[in-house]
Amino acid sequence: MSIRLENIQYVYSQGTAYEKQALRDINLQINDGEFLGIIGHTGSGKSTLIQHLNGLTKATSGNIYFNDESIYQSGYNLKNLRNKVGLVFQYPEHQLFEETVLKDVCFGPKNQGLTEEECEKRAKEALELVGIAEELYIRSPFELSGGQKRRVAIAGVLAMEPDFLVLDEPTAGLDPRGRDEILDQIFYLHQRKELAVILVSHSMEDIAKYAGRIIVMNRGKVLYDDEPGKVFSHYKELEKVGLGAPQITYVMNELKGKGLPVQTDARTVEDAAKEIIKGLKRKS
Repeated sequence: MSIRLENIQYVYSQGTAYEKQALRDINLQINDGEFLGIIGHTGSGKSTLIQHLNGLTKATSGNIYFNDESIYQSGYNLKNLRNKVGLVFQYPEHQLFEETVLKDVCFGPKNQGLTEEECEKRAKEALELVGIAEELYIRSPFELSGGQKRRVAIAGVLAMEPDFLVLDEPTAGLDPRGRDEILDQIFYLHQRKELAVILVSHSMEDIAKYAGRIIVMNRGKVLYDDEPGKVFSHYKELEKVGLGAPQITYVMNELKGKGLPVQTDARTVEDAAKEIIKGLKRKS
């Protein structure tokens, strides 16, 4: 199962004085079960890119294939596509509207034509997966904390049982604890359900910790598409486009520059600590 983009171009307000090309020659494939991070500065095209993945936005030219079937062909069922490719917008809690948490999460499955019993079953499973306590199911979603609202919104998409979960800055506006809890939960879902996750973020640290593959967007084009260590090895080039790399990358490169024999592709503090210990042993 995959999503494949071929020669995707997207132009805003085409043919007007406000015309602007947002995506240029995008060619990539997103595979079943992978955790993909998409990063780029404001205006780089990353949010526009993910809105193409479930047909919410249609490319100006090029083609998109879901399981080798063009989503632009005549008669293609976009509703089914959106059931399989679930998109969670930035500040998704603004989309909550039902009188209880459980009813809100049931909304998606209900639109899929499921029975009330099946809707509740899926909703309860999704809420459990995102760590919402059962006593909150009958509460109004507007009484919850910011982090809880975010989890309920994600549960609403999970209840539709997508194969791909697309998240646009899911931790925006949350405090550090709330951010870590949400991202840990998303990573847990990725592992527990073998769910493909496409995570858009402005945080290199977050992307480094969770993603197995990173796409860097710049001026509507894919600048890099590789595993984290290889992408971050271009930290000087990343700085030129206003991004940089995780702090740990700078630390490891500084240590290597001072003569400590270490690999510089550590993604977490734990990885870095192990590598530094190895480097000290090599040097002694």
